[in-house]
Amino acid sequence: MDFVSIAQDLLKFLKKHKNNMVLILVAVEEELTSKDLPSFQIHYTGVGKINAVIKTLEIIKTYSPTQIINYGTAGSLNKKLKGLVEVTKFFQRDMDASPLGFKIGQTPFDDIQEIEVGTGGYSCGTGDSFVTSKPKLKTDLVDMEAYAIAKICYLNDIKFRCFKYISDNADGDANTDWVKNISIGKKLFIKKMRDLETD
Repeated sequence: MDFVSIAQDLLKFLKKHKNNMVLILVAVEEELTSKDLPSFQIHYTGVGKINAVIKTLEIIKTYSPTQIINYGTAGSLNKKLKGLVEVTKFFQRDMDASPLGFKIGQTPFDDIQEIEVGTGGYSCGTGDSFVTSKPKLKTDLVDMEAYAIAKICYLNDIKFRCFKYISDNADGDANTDWVKNISIGKKLFIKKMRDLETD
C-alpha cells in the first residue's frame, strides 16, 4: 500500500469518527485493561458512586465524548440471568429516606429517579455496598457505579450504554464467584465491542 492510499484511508477513518468519540468507563483494571481493547479509550472510575461521578465529569470535560459505555461486573438478583447483558434501567438502591415518606431508591426533592436509556435491557440497582444478601429495592442486577454514570450522562445529554457481566448471585458466595468470573466477562465484552465496532 502506497503513502497516498494510507493517507486516504486515514482521512476516511477520521471523517467517520470525528463526531463519534466513544469512551469506555470501568471501575477497576482487573475487569478490563487498555491492552484488551487498544482501539478504544478506557478510563477507570474507581469503586463506588462518588468516584464514578468524579471520573465521569472529568472525562466529559477533557474529551467531550458523544457516547460513554460502562462495562463491569454485577451481581444478579434474577437467577435466570447469566453471561453478558445490557442494562437500560438504573436505580439508586441505597437511597433510603423512607422514614420521611419516600420510596426506597427515591432521592428527596430530586426530579430524577429511575433513569432509562433504552428498551429491552435489564434493570440495575447501584449502591455503595457489595451485595451479599437481597436488597430492599428489587432490580435484575446490582452494582456500585452504573446509576451515577448514567445520571451524569443524562444531565449532560451524552449517549450512554451499559454492559454488565453477571459474576455472582449477590449471595454469600458473591466474593469468591466475582474473583473467579471476571476474566470470563472480559472476553465476552471484548467480543461485544469488536462486533459494535464493525457495525
